Amino acid sequence: MIIIPAIDLKAGTCVRLTQGDFRHVRVYSDHPVEMARLWQEKGAKRLHVVDLDGALAGSPQNQEVIHEIVKEVTVPIQVGGGVRDIKTIDTYINMGVRWVILATVALKNREFVRDACKSYRGKVILSIDASDGRVAVRGWTEMTSESAMEIARSYEGYGLDAIVYTDIKRDGTETGINIEATKILTESLDIPVIASGGVSDISDIERLKEIEHLGVAGVIIGKALYTGTLSLEDAIQAGSQGHMRLR
Repeated sequence: MIIIPAIDLKAGTCVRLTQGDFRHVRVYSDHPVEMARLWQEKGAKRLHVVDLDGALAGSPQNQEVIHEIVKEVTVPIQVGGGVRDIKTIDTYINMGVRWVILATVALKNREFVRDACKSYRGKVILSIDASDGRVAVRGWTEMTSESAMEIARSYEGYGLDAIVYTDIKRDGTETGINIEATKILTESLDIPVIASGGVSDISDIERLKEIEHLGVAGVIIGKALYTGTLSLEDAIQAGSQGHMRLR
């Protein structure tokens, strides 16, 4: 199971939100490129980068910073936030981003998602962000009536590389990963799942390892790494034994 440090970008800085609320923002670094280098030095094999401003605006807002990160590190990077057209995917893939993450657009334009998966096979990840099982969009500022399970199942067979499943209520709170919801989603899909939201300490990694065989291929960790309640080295060690490899 691969451990993926998160780098959330807002106005060119590295931040964390609490429960996806843009009113509760804490800046952890004014130099996100340095943070990317740090996580790589500590053993990260993959980075999760999100353009929070882009998620709200509907188009990339921190593209220059992302480009700098790509140039400065050698580990593969997955990028989300404002990826809603082919031109944006082209730009990211051409600059060296390994995977693009689609979220809001998945609800608005299913044909686009299908075309993206066909044109960039193995390079498209679907992000499903939910609160009490209901999917949230536009940077988590709007709730829909659709369930995470419904959305995930409807994209079976598209050729997605993975699904990132985030429990918004736990994200940035360090209250522990939502194991039960992650398990229910994962065992119902053929698509690998990357867990996200609420990781607090090594016990969360150990609990995810127990359901890894169902298709939990990785976990994204944010605030716990920035506050120091969990070290990246310990997390990697806990998740490394016989981990399921993402494509």
